[in-house]
Amino acid sequence: MQILTTLPQDDLQEVPAAARAAEAAGYDAIVATENQHDPFLALGVAAVNTARVGLHTGIAIAFSRSPMPVANVSWDLQVASRGRFVLGLGSQVRAHNENRFSVPWSPPAPRLREYVEALRAIWRCWEKGEKLSYRGQHYKFSLMTPNFTPKSTHQPMVPITIAAVGPAMLRLAGEVCDGVRLHGFCTRRYADEVVLRELRAGMMRGGRTREQFEIVGGGFIATGPDDESVARMVEWVRYRVAFYASTPAYWPVLGVHGLQDLGQKLNVMSKAGLWDRMAAEVTDDVVRLFAAVGTHREIACAIDRRFGGVSDAVALSGGYGMRQDIPPDLVQDIRRLPSTFTGFRPAW
Repeated sequence: MQILTTLPQDDLQEVPAAARAAEAAGYDAIVATENQHDPFLALGVAAVNTARVGLHTGIAIAFSRSPMPVANVSWDLQVASRGRFVLGLGSQVRAHNENRFSVPWSPPAPRLREYVEALRAIWRCWEKGEKLSYRGQHYKFSLMTPNFTPKSTHQPMVPITIAAVGPAMLRLAGEVCDGVRLHGFCTRRYADEVVLRELRAGMMRGGRTREQFEIVGGGFIATGPDDESVARMVEWVRYRVAFYASTPAYWPVLGVHGLQDLGQKLNVMSKAGLWDRMAAEVTDDVVRLFAAVGTHREIACAIDRRFGGVSDAVALSGGYGMRQDIPPDLVQDIRRLPSTFTGFRPAW
């Protein structure tokens, strides 16, 4: 099993030391998120300060950007890292697209399919010299002059993974992508009963094999050197579960546990601005549905129970500035857990 950690993104001056430390500790990849900061800048700094560790966006918000600038920055990161970059994309929910990014909303799965197809068409144009001629309902790319065409890199095509919660996006990931980034708001039961079923359906449709398809995440991890620090992380997870459970887009996960009423109650509280009270509605039992919990010495076994047989990679950092670095020998304990994924094989 691969193990990921996040980069500090609030100050790019901190990235070189953090990236080198993650590589030295044995992490397989480092992830930059798009919450308060751009997801690409920190990875550019990390790319030229490391030699082995993978570099992932987890995730970059797709619809706020045209595929063309995303193709450009991904191309440059793949060159700078010598083939270690993985582009993770996400659609974000409707309210954020319309009101935070001021971009029009449409059903996300068909639009994201075009986004992935357009990226690959652009990259084939640059690498293979193919004529750029992509036309879809949402995106059209037909102009690429020599002045705007980067040189062939002879690097592998950038793997594309997408964030997915619901069945339509899961099927899309399995059909057209190189992997899926499961949300922290995911339980083992939801993974077993919904995620794997829909991914298999998509992979059958797209002629893809499970061994070349990476499943990342699918829950939270709450760990620390002692019980007190674990308890603090559990409270952090409790707040995140309450936050996501208040959003209808995530209610299918609650549905498999009969917890729809909790989601509706939290939704009402969020609209009333009662953010500081919402976590109290999430019981310890509900937290445990969403998280692997244990001290550093216990966490490998907890991850195996919570993620084993589903996930190929887990992130020890919770994002939003929450870091849970563990001793290097324990990183190796997690890395020894079994995984189906054998490596990306994105074809030109």
